[in-house]
Order: sequence, then structure tokens, then C-alpha cells
Amino acid sequence: MIRKAFKKKHNKPQSKIDKLIEKYNLPKGYLSINRRTISRGIFIGLFWGFIPMPFQMAGVLAVTALFRFNVPVAIAIVWLSNPITMPPMYYMEYLTGNFLLDREGIDSVKLSMGWFKEHWDDIIVPLYTGAAFYSIVVSSIIYGIVNLLWIKSVKSEKEDKRQRLKRFKK
Repeated sequence: MIRKAFKKKHNKPQSKIDKLIEKYNLPKGYLSINRRTISRGIFIGLFWGFIPMPFQMAGVLAVTALFRFNVPVAIAIVWLSNPITMPPMYYMEYLTGNFLLDREGIDSVKLSMGWFKEHWDDIIVPLYTGAAFYSIVVSSIIYGIVNLLWIKSVKSEKEDKRQRLKRFKK
């Protein structure tokens, strides 16, 4: 299931990934496909994707030395927050931050630099409070779900294999 989506068997003696690792002398952990590296990559990608900042991919790359995760998966997940999804995400984070801080939101918005300068503190504190909540909580929940689905997938593959061997022996 989820495991098969990430893991494809290569019949060739040396896969494209192995050639890429060898060519650029990359650590294998940054491109390996297993439960830990994929789920960590998804966690880190979501964590940085929820934070309202430019160059979120640079944030992913900044933590590669600290954690061993699948970097391409993390960078792909960061792109879930793209120019189309950012406004609703940031508005949701702003509302959540207001809720967590027990504040009232801003009623009327005027699209001018003067208005933003005047209301900067009323916007930025709830926005980053909500972003911290989603970065930590939602990313952790998705990390756990991916781990559980991967384990369930491995168990069901083993059970299917056992059933096939049982039928074959009869």
C-alpha cells in the first residue's frame, strides 16, 4: 500500500538512485527509502511547510545535517504550501493563533502599507502562534499516521505472502 508507493523493486544491478549517490558522493540516508527516512521527510517537510516564511526549502536543507531523512520527499512536501494554498493556510493559522491566545481577530482589512504597519503586531503574533501549533501538532500526527500505515502495509504483505505459500503447498 503506502510502502509500495515509495518503494519499487529494481531488477537492474545498479538503480538510478545508486548512480546519483555515487556520482555526487551523497550520504545514502538522504535518498534511502524506508519507513524512518520517509516518515521523517514527511514530518520535516510539513513542519517547514506550515511556517510562513520565504525559502521554506532552505529550512529543509538546513536541518539535513541534524536528522537523517529522505530529502526529496521533504522538499516535495514543503510544496504543499504553494502560492495557491498559502492564503487559506495562513488565514487558518491566524484564526488558530487568535483562538489559542484568546484574542479577537481584526474585523476590517485595508490593503495598504500604512494599515499593515499599524496592525503588524495584531497579525504576526497570532499567525506564528498558529503556525507553531500546526507545525508541531499536525506534523507529528501525520508522522505517526505514516508510520502506522507503513507498518500495516508490511504486515499485510507478509500475511499475503504466507497465504500464497499456504495455497501453493496444498
